[in-house]
Amino acid sequence: MSDKVLIIEDEPTLARLVTYNLSQEGYETEVVGNGAEGLHKAIHDQYAIIFLDLMLPGMNGFEVLQKLRQNGVKTPVIILTARNAEEEVVQGLKLGADDYITKPFGVAELLARTSAVLRRSRNEESKPSQATGGDKVIALGDLQIFPDKYEVFSNGQWITLRPKEFEVLLYLAERPGIVITRDDLMNVVWGFDYIGGQRTVDVHVSSLRKKLELNQQTVQIDSIRGVGYKLFINRKASSSSR
Repeated sequence: MSDKVLIIEDEPTLARLVTYNLSQEGYETEVVGNGAEGLHKAIHDQYAIIFLDLMLPGMNGFEVLQKLRQNGVKTPVIILTARNAEEEVVQGLKLGADDYITKPFGVAELLARTSAVLRRSRNEESKPSQATGGDKVIALGDLQIFPDKYEVFSNGQWITLRPKEFEVLLYLAERPGIVITRDDLMNVVWGFDYIGGQRTVDVHVSSLRKKLELNQQTVQIDSIRGVGYKLFINRKASSSSR
């Protein structure tokens, strides 16, 4: 059975371009021209991947993406955005997009990004779930990290993280005090075939850092200018909280 793709795009020419090239590669495509209808289909039907234009009439792409994630829809989303619209890309990634393509784009880029996002999504789905008893746990400061369950707790309280945020945290937590380059994080978390830039890493680390600071004070992530990031335990914060 071919992969089913939902294209939420109100520009007919672009929608036909995406549809034609994906169909040529064996994907089954469906196109809708507004956000409300796209949201309804994405929630009630099953798709392998969603292409989402951000500038839609009525309900825009940001609203669609936010409501999708709030409703527990984990289908990978590639946002379609105008060139040089960095703020749009950052906001889309923060809301849970998996990748982005800037218009205009070529066929090779479209197919490469589609294939890469689907491959990463399937790799995550294939990770075995573990029983509650005997779960591996990483304890750092106020945090308890359960790698097999993609769960993080601070003093017994669950911290909600997106999958990529969790994977970034896990990689840093397994190497406390060590500076990790952006390239390392990109390759480990997103894969060597990921086409997006290092800005994706920065956006996820920024969001992760805010969630950690909101829930606890002992585990912190430092930015190492021009290099990457380092996770460390703030001993002073740990002792003052007692």
